[in-house]
Amino acid sequence: MVGLLLSQSETALTFPCQQESLVGILHCPEKVSTVGVVIVVGGPQYRVGSHRQFVHLARALAQSGIAVFRFDCRGMGDSEGEFPSFDAIDADIESAIDAFMQQVPALQKVVIWGLCDGASAACFYAPNDTRVKGLVLVNPWVRTEQGAANAYIKHYYLSRILSGAFWRKVFAGKFDVTASFKSLKNLLVQSAGKPQTRVAKSNESASTKDVVSQASTLSLPDRVFEGLKQFEGQVLLIISSRDLTAAEFVDAANQVRARRRLLGSKRFSRTEIIDADHTFSKQSWKNEVAEKTLQWLKTL
Repeated sequence: MVGLLLSQSETALTFPCQQESLVGILHCPEKVSTVGVVIVVGGPQYRVGSHRQFVHLARALAQSGIAVFRFDCRGMGDSEGEFPSFDAIDADIESAIDAFMQQVPALQKVVIWGLCDGASAACFYAPNDTRVKGLVLVNPWVRTEQGAANAYIKHYYLSRILSGAFWRKVFAGKFDVTASFKSLKNLLVQSAGKPQTRVAKSNESASTKDVVSQASTLSLPDRVFEGLKQFEGQVLLIISSRDLTAAEFVDAANQVRARRRLLGSKRFSRTEIIDADHTFSKQSWKNEVAEKTLQWLKTL
């Protein structure tokens, strides 16, 4: 492992993962809490624009005494290798936690903070690592063709119909009726498609990893919720109120009684960032996410 001091509290590191070299940034205050945060981002991203969220969050938590480690998975950013897809980065997350805890020996437990498919990846990984005691899941990715169509119809088209701006556009002749109805028709066809694969009955003799990773028998929503079921730690859900990815997750949770019951248990907390988009592109939204995360971390 190689480190390069960037500032008083930030250090760039390289660390191994399956014969490849990954790059991470450690945010470490002088006095650290016993709980640290590993950030798992959603797919290859720039570190500017709306995705500056991760830098802002890490620095805000570090200023409050929470050590944070953010890193590039294989094939992402400055790390080596090929990106294996969000549902196959267990080795990357494990290597990042290894490096994090080696660098900060005072840590006793780890929380994974994940956005979008990074949140889904955290659900797949967490049940298999006893060091992980908590998850912060931000607008989790549970995309299916049918689920996306349902969310778009329910949360986009209905809101447009009730919008005064929409009708002003219609009456001004600035609305393409043909294209819009064609799009709606396609969505209705997708929405009426085959239902999602049912959750396979858990095999008592199978390992947690086997149950969660059975992609051939479980749909993506089922895999995510199965991971949450198997995970025994605390979970904070952060939901953007104006995000279709978040809306699809909420809809998927509400459709199945077992999922509603799971998210309603004492292990789960939920907060909504009003009017926020998927990546919290306004500074006020970034600040709110950091504050909500910090408040929850203090309860662990």
